[in-house]
Amino acid sequence: MSIRLRLFRIGGWVTVSLATVLLAGSAFASTVTQNTSWTIDRSGTSAKYRVTAYGDSIYAGYYGSISRVAKRAGPGVDGEYLQKLWNSDIQVIRRTKSGAVAKDIYDNKIVKEKSYMQTADTRVVTFEMCGNDFLQARSSFKNQSGTCSFSGIDTALANCTNYQLKAMQFINANAHANTELKVISNIYYPGYDADNTLSSCTVNGSKINLRDMFLPYLAQSNWRACNFARQNGFQCADSFAQYMGADFDTNGDGQVDSAALAYQLGESESNYVSRITGALKSTLRDANYKRITSSTTVDYILSDNTHPTYQGSTVYVGLFGGTGSTTTAPDYSDGNIVGGRNPAWDRLGHERMGWALSVFNPSTP
Repeated sequence: MSIRLRLFRIGGWVTVSLATVLLAGSAFASTVTQNTSWTIDRSGTSAKYRVTAYGDSIYAGYYGSISRVAKRAGPGVDGEYLQKLWNSDIQVIRRTKSGAVAKDIYDNKIVKEKSYMQTADTRVVTFEMCGNDFLQARSSFKNQSGTCSFSGIDTALANCTNYQLKAMQFINANAHANTELKVISNIYYPGYDADNTLSSCTVNGSKINLRDMFLPYLAQSNWRACNFARQNGFQCADSFAQYMGADFDTNGDGQVDSAALAYQLGESESNYVSRITGALKSTLRDANYKRITSSTTVDYILSDNTHPTYQGSTVYVGLFGGTGSTTTAPDYSDGNIVGGRNPAWDRLGHERMGWALSVFNPSTP
């Protein structure tokens, strides 16, 4: 596993270097459509159900190429868990645009491409957004000199809040009545360690720590994602907690860190933000160094310091982006999925995100 992961990281780094003319690194200067359809063909069954996923480069499975994406992005991993649970074929539709901000995903994916969640075989609809709003705001803030302006990051939070809610309301109004599950995935903090540095601009004449400034904004956004989910019949896959906390108790409070960091149903925004930025901040770790046991650390982030690590093959989506499709048997046999987890569930970023989605899967379609 570690050898395979290292190859992906090296490959991703080379491809990012070739793609900077169009994508300008991790905070995309422009957008590229990267849609896929992956049919997981389970032996011995003719029933087929659909998972429809909308989002940016995270759900796209972006790994540094504008022409290919990872097959086993989070929604695809969830689809493979479903094929076993439901004893059926699963079609995973990903309608995604790498580099897109929340408004773009809402307008041009969720709304404009609503037909993909309106088929009678649709059972799961999921989305994620906001990563690029914050990446772009962070990049702009880092380039400031003189007195710091917070207008960019304030706008990113406001837009994220607005379009997360609008997306849920639109999906509720337009997804097929057969839909059994609707899920939002909130966002992790890429570059957590890299941001532990002082700004170039100043507040009251002093430079400020970038991580200390950005973290409360991200916490507010993630609380709103999960709280809107509670209010609108969605589930919330807490990718922030899954990526940023160890899978054991590091601070002696009697709780596994990744569980302690999770959104708690019914808690106020102020309490959540206080927990993340105060009492539990010491348990946060950069997702490049995810601790799954006291002696084992794995890497959830590619060498671009933004996108999740993955395993397996890729899907061609066109020379400059577009749509690709593939049909394969499940990557894991039933015997390899024990207790709702495959052997890689905690080893790679996309595997962990897919598992976080899967815990909400209904037992029958």
